[in-house]
Amino acid sequence: MKTFLTTTAFALMASTAMADTITLYTSQPNADAQQTVDAFMAANPGTEVEWVRDGTTQLMARLRAEIEAGNPQPDVLLIADTVTLEGMAQEGLLAAYHSPEAENYDAALSSPEGYYYSTKLITTGIVYNTGVETAPTSWKDLEDAALKGQIAMPSPLYSGAALIHLATLTGDESLGWDYYGKLAANEARAQGGNGGTFKAVASGEKPYGMVVDYLAIRSKADGSPVGFVFPEEGVSYVTEPVAIMASAKNPEGAQKFVDFVLSQDGQDLVLDMGYIPARNGMGVPAGFPARADIKLMSFDPIEALANAEANKAKFTELFGAE
Repeated sequence: MKTFLTTTAFALMASTAMADTITLYTSQPNADAQQTVDAFMAANPGTEVEWVRDGTTQLMARLRAEIEAGNPQPDVLLIADTVTLEGMAQEGLLAAYHSPEAENYDAALSSPEGYYYSTKLITTGIVYNTGVETAPTSWKDLEDAALKGQIAMPSPLYSGAALIHLATLTGDESLGWDYYGKLAANEARAQGGNGGTFKAVASGEKPYGMVVDYLAIRSKADGSPVGFVFPEEGVSYVTEPVAIMASAKNPEGAQKFVDFVLSQDGQDLVLDMGYIPARNGMGVPAGFPARADIKLMSFDPIEALANAEANKAKFTELFGAE
């Protein structure tokens, strides 16, 4: 009898352990991912997290293969952009969840149906080498013929943030595709990702560029010879949204994770990591202007998803493929 009870107890323990484990797929940098997971588990001591980290494109390729094989692994996703998740939502791959924390966020930053929620704001603005005579203040300043051959930017054929940036600026009435045509005429270099663009500007190879905010602001604080501008027309942004898979094996655990990253504690962690929290009423990292002074340009992930391939094709016509 004792053996039976002991065996049953172990079985129950094993079952409980399995039920209290979630699998996370994330594109966060390794250190950020580890901090996020550690903080979540500290706040939810009964739930363990197994996590896989890679770039969003690579994670999606892995997940697609798992779906094709009939065995998707993640319960929850924390990846770069809403456009990717909007596509998954339209395919029925995500579960709707109305988090009680959502009331603390602007509605425009989340799926109306609760398929995904933004966790931070990573904007794209203008970086410049401090060796230049005049710092730009607007996107249109990069049209100046005097800057011909001196501008670098990440390619939307390579970078998801750059594709969202393209969709945002070309959708703006004051800029549009005409703006990208002028950048092409000005021989702007559009290759690779944000890291390569930033290095080109910091070295002086290309004195002006378009990059994500934290890359330039953190590097400036560390002594890099760069400045960063939030242009007067506004900035594009990606939001590292969180979402629950429709195939989640532990949906309750996944909901706990969503609630945590959207909570005050989760957003304090985002701020500590050096990013702008998506939650209303939060501060900003050192070196950033006040949140009220950062103008976010209009962006519709549904429209961006619908236009993605056409935008890539038109961009290739102007700048060529990498």
